[in-house]
Amino acid sequence: MLRDSIVLAVEGTHASGKTTLTHALAAYYRERGVHVATVEEPARNSPFIEEIVVHGKGAFDLETEVDLFAAQLSAQLRAARQHPMIICDKTIANVLAYAWLVLETPPRSRAAAALAAMEEFCRAWAGVYDAVFYCCDQYSQHQPGDPYRAKVLDLQPAADRVVRATCGTVGQRVIDIPPNMTTAQRVDWIARKVARLRIIKGE
Repeated sequence: MLRDSIVLAVEGTHASGKTTLTHALAAYYRERGVHVATVEEPARNSPFIEEIVVHGKGAFDLETEVDLFAAQLSAQLRAARQHPMIICDKTIANVLAYAWLVLETPPRSRAAAALAAMEEFCRAWAGVYDAVFYCCDQYSQHQPGDPYRAKVLDLQPAADRVVRATCGTVGQRVIDIPPNMTTAQRVDWIARKVARLRIIKGE
């Protein structure tokens, strides 16, 4: 919980339905009178990622990953100021997982030290999330005209393993969503799970 805001998060590798589910969950709770905000994943609005993916300049580096980590954290903090519930499209542990995946981190390097510090922060921050739901499905990533998705086409299975491992390493408990469900079924399943966990007062 951030201040008095309930914090739910949707986790998983890319192309697992996180963003679709995040918005569907928000719609579900809005229809029931909950003032809820979604926290978007920051990569698509990052000038660092735009430079790499759209303009083909440079490569993933430490500055890019630190910017994404800070943006994800800042977006959560700002959304929680004015909403009793926020639903996050991934946790900061996810950002850390991808950083481990795409960066070279030789022992005693600046990158290794920075990611170790980010890992320690994730460990301290894990308790902020009231519930983290993990998307187990992996859908086709081939979406013509989407340069952001094309850049990580080959990383989906590896990212799934690393995201899970990183969540475990930092003590971020995740609740697996049963596979092969529609978005509506996922929403219903999560809503019933949230009610049983008594995260929302009055449920």
